[in-house]
Amino acid sequence: MFETVLIANRGEIALRVLRACKELGVRTAVVYSAADVDSPVVRLADQAVRIGPASSRRSYLNAAAIIEAARQVGAQAVHPGYGFLSEDADFAEICADNGLTFIGPPPAVMAALADKSSARALMSRAGLPLSPGSVAPVPNAAAAAEVAETVGYPVIVKATAGGGGRGMTVVHTPRELRRAYDRTRAAAQAAFGDDRVYVERYLTDARHVEVQVLCDSHGNGVHLGTRDCSVQRRHQKLVEEAPAPALPAAVLDTIAETALRGALQVGFVGAGTLEFLVDAEEQFHFLEINCRIQVEHPVTEMVTGIDLVHEQLHIAAGVPLRWRQEEIHLHGVAVECRVNTEDPERGFAPAPGRLERFTPPGGPFTRVDTHASTGYLIGPWYDSLLAKVIVWAPDRELALNRLERALDEFDIAGPGVHTTIPFVRRVLDDAAFRKGRYTTGLVDRLLAAPAQQPTATPAPRPASAAEPDVTHRRTR
Repeated sequence: MFETVLIANRGEIALRVLRACKELGVRTAVVYSAADVDSPVVRLADQAVRIGPASSRRSYLNAAAIIEAARQVGAQAVHPGYGFLSEDADFAEICADNGLTFIGPPPAVMAALADKSSARALMSRAGLPLSPGSVAPVPNAAAAAEVAETVGYPVIVKATAGGGGRGMTVVHTPRELRRAYDRTRAAAQAAFGDDRVYVERYLTDARHVEVQVLCDSHGNGVHLGTRDCSVQRRHQKLVEEAPAPALPAAVLDTIAETALRGALQVGFVGAGTLEFLVDAEEQFHFLEINCRIQVEHPVTEMVTGIDLVHEQLHIAAGVPLRWRQEEIHLHGVAVECRVNTEDPERGFAPAPGRLERFTPPGGPFTRVDTHASTGYLIGPWYDSLLAKVIVWAPDRELALNRLERALDEFDIAGPGVHTTIPFVRRVLDDAAFRKGRYTTGLVDRLLAAPAQQPTATPAPRPASAAEPDVTHRRTR
């Protein structure tokens, strides 16, 4: 095992990795920006190195500064978390060139899989079913139109280097295609420095099902079952659960086994996630592979009892996989919701501010992953994820009831602060969701319908005249 690991990230995932390292007896070092000087991970780490101002491009995306920090603290490995440089093959290669272990797949494998069109080609050769569409990038709008006419509308234009729900445009008619093609290429160039795009058939009202895999550098691998991530807004996940509900066990087993086969055939190493769309006929189609820990990894941990970050560290240290497939068993149901600082009443606009109250829920089988506390300043510089609430129960109905109870307990307030908790409650109250028969169209359907008003209004606490009180508690 490594002596010191540098955590090249921030927020809840940096804290999550730090705790895993400490549990394994590994010294921790973190990098931080000027905006995160008071963050808990800086306080808890054995060493902390300031690498730049609040701007992520000058701090958490500054590869040179991160490498220099690793040298300063004597780290042997770098854990990138998710986002930022976690799927940057160039950064992984820079780490290797500087004698650092990048906790993720080898740079060449990551480069091939981070490019979505390349990943599609590799997985197709490995025998995974794809959604109809182009495998290679389409060079111009005319070529995109040819693909669309062949596979049929609607289609989705995707950036080959896309991620995080960005670089995607759904096109319903030929008239929209040229503009969508040009707009997606421009957006991809601005976001990823790569304007290549491809086109595939857009599956309306499909299920978004993903598979967690662990693969070591000795050719061993296991899958840890499925997760359903269909509750999405603009391809950003809001609620996730494990295992995927309301699909036959045989279908879920086939998806999971197919995912593992694909990961092993392309030489994947580490903790990764293969994502699929499942259509109304229960046919599944490979979507993409993520070469990092996922935001929603806790639901898999809750149903398997396996600490995924521990496994990442062991695999990166060269330890053969500690699990065999027959030893992996799923128990019960876990559900996670993301608490983002966004205002659902204003189109999910960012809603930063300082937290005057922050009391997360507790109770049996309830986990909250967060870096926030009372007094914490939510700035405008980074992702809006404030906390994740994860619950486990023996069955899905109790798990959903437990999540509702936990959200009722969550007390978040501050001037200008809003969260996605009210919208998550709408998801949990939806009849199709409660039955487990929801699709990626759920959020759009809810947004198109008027919100139900609560039957009672919480009694407000006193607030200063200058700063209004904003709360996310409710009374039943």
